[in-house]
Amino acid sequence: MFKELLNQRRATRSLAPVEINQKMIKDLAESAQLMPSCFNKQPWRFVFVFDKKQLTNLHQALNKGNEWARKASLIVAVFTKKDLDCVVKEREYFLFDTGMATAALILRATEMGLVAHPIAGYDEEKTKKILNIPDEFEVITLVNIGKQAPEIDPELSDFQKKAETERPTRHLFENFAYLNKYN
Repeated sequence: MFKELLNQRRATRSLAPVEINQKMIKDLAESAQLMPSCFNKQPWRFVFVFDKKQLTNLHQALNKGNEWARKASLIVAVFTKKDLDCVVKEREYFLFDTGMATAALILRATEMGLVAHPIAGYDEEKTKKILNIPDEFEVITLVNIGKQAPEIDPELSDFQKKAETERPTRHLFENFAYLNKYN
């Protein structure tokens, strides 16, 4: 069942509108909240943007290659800062722990029949200003959420259109996993 969910999860870009409500947002947030973190510090922070006017404001922060995200019904800004989590012998856990929580949010959205596509292509300073996120935080990603559109968005680039129908290749096991020691 979980493996099926992982296989269903796709970061497609052809989005159709979906009605967003606070119950859905609470469900996504609670799924993220269940993830482990160093000493249970829970360093993740999210701004769930679904108000149409605020979504339009946030679109100003998107890079050109992510204009497709304007069709998202919900954009989740994921942010944190180092001092919200553990630093153990110079190992900083805030990004790792926030990443796990974000993965849970994405998988829950997938389970709800939605597309949840995280991006790196946005202006962090504009995002912080628009969402009133204090400067000391790092905005790690914007997760764009909507329904899968029945047809491929014609405004996508050729590369993006291809990625809609073909899952990008994954590394072979031996290129990322090692047994007993790195070699």
